[in-house]
Amino acid sequence: MPTSLQRHRGFSVVLAIELWERFGFYGMQAVLTIFMVEQLHLSDYRVNMLLGASSALMYIMPVLGGALGDRVIGSRRAMLVGALGLMLGYVCLALLPQSLTYLCISLSFISVGNGLFKPNAGNIVRKIYEGDNELLDTIFTIYYMCVNIGSTISILLMPWIQSYFGPRSAFLFCAIGLLIGILYYCIKSSHLDILNLENYKKKNTKNIISVIFGAFLSVIVCNVILQNAWVAQKGIILSATLVFLFWIFIYIKSKEEERKKLIISYFLSILGSFYYIFYQQSITSLTLYTMRDVSGDFTLCGKTLWHFTPGQFQSLNPMWILLLSPLLAWLYQKIGKIQKNPSILQKMLIGYGVLSLAFYLWWQSSLKGGNHISPWVMVGGYGCMSMAELLTGGLGLAVVARYTPARLGGVVSGSVYALWGIAMYVGSIIANLVSDSSRTLIGAAIYADLFRELCFASMIIFLSGIVLHKLGGIFF
Repeated sequence: MPTSLQRHRGFSVVLAIELWERFGFYGMQAVLTIFMVEQLHLSDYRVNMLLGASSALMYIMPVLGGALGDRVIGSRRAMLVGALGLMLGYVCLALLPQSLTYLCISLSFISVGNGLFKPNAGNIVRKIYEGDNELLDTIFTIYYMCVNIGSTISILLMPWIQSYFGPRSAFLFCAIGLLIGILYYCIKSSHLDILNLENYKKKNTKNIISVIFGAFLSVIVCNVILQNAWVAQKGIILSATLVFLFWIFIYIKSKEEERKKLIISYFLSILGSFYYIFYQQSITSLTLYTMRDVSGDFTLCGKTLWHFTPGQFQSLNPMWILLLSPLLAWLYQKIGKIQKNPSILQKMLIGYGVLSLAFYLWWQSSLKGGNHISPWVMVGGYGCMSMAELLTGGLGLAVVARYTPARLGGVVSGSVYALWGIAMYVGSIIANLVSDSSRTLIGAAIYADLFRELCFASMIIFLSGIVLHKLGGIFF
């Protein structure tokens, strides 16, 4: 049995590579929307749908990545191969010609890399602290907070690099950041050897080569999907169907005593995934909103304190995560000592209530129109949205860790990521309620209907969840 110190050292190794992976991923994402509009001259509609399809792939691919980690090469090797795939995607964005074709190729590498990396990193953390359910909520909250350090720095830095040195330099810095994380992991990976993780398979060169070859085939498939909107749409429908069929298969094959927990896991995973419909607005409608209608000058008492580019507004999310995560972790510990800790369902419902407030603020601000909307409105809205993230989507992996059998941890984590990706694609479709073809002289007010409907949708989830909690609270 590993000691507490050994666990924490192993956790720190996974945390470090995850931090640098988030540095690269969110830095790329902060630059990507503006790059597609200004350099590639794509329409809002095409930007939204391409972002939706790529987001979906980035979160659907973990279904396969989790299975490979569980059954073939082990979570640690799958995570490392995924990190290398992500880095290759950023290098392609930096070095290949700027065109839609090469953009899709780059995003395909990123999608496949993310599919291998994400479920296996989370599953390693789950294995490190397996058996301590109360600690898991706190650990995953701290994990969520720390990896957002990389996100915050990158989202602030990359748009600035894009403005002064061009998008190629920004993408290259994303690749360099992840390279640092990979090198650190290779140097410190012995801390994970000590933990003797169950699914750290013996070295099998044939399996590793097969996985790498399969990853390149997956890149080709992803590229076809990204370049064809019809294929993407049908693929999303197929993916959703397969996830639910897979869950039914797991349920049937599981032991009787495991089935009740699986039902709870399924319900909470679906509920948490709804958040990502709203989250997708941060790189679609909200970025385009700040690009055209929100002032980048933060002023106080008539004096300008600092200026944000449209891409830098995305940094408000991880900034708030950093501020709110330790507060929530401390609160969980305090109320846990007096055995008053809310259930995961209750936390999620509170999250959707707070999320409603975020879109209410944006709805009201958009009614003013013009291009002088205060950036402080975005600060307040992102604050509410980030709190909602910690209470909904942020608990998604904790749900899997608590209610899913350990032998299925990676593959079920992957299916949860798939649900998030499907939700993001739906979020992009919703973002297209506002596109460049609908823009008129009323300016920012065209976003009012979108933000209002999202506000109401979040409130409906909140109220419906309360009713379900009253009906089935004994199970949650």
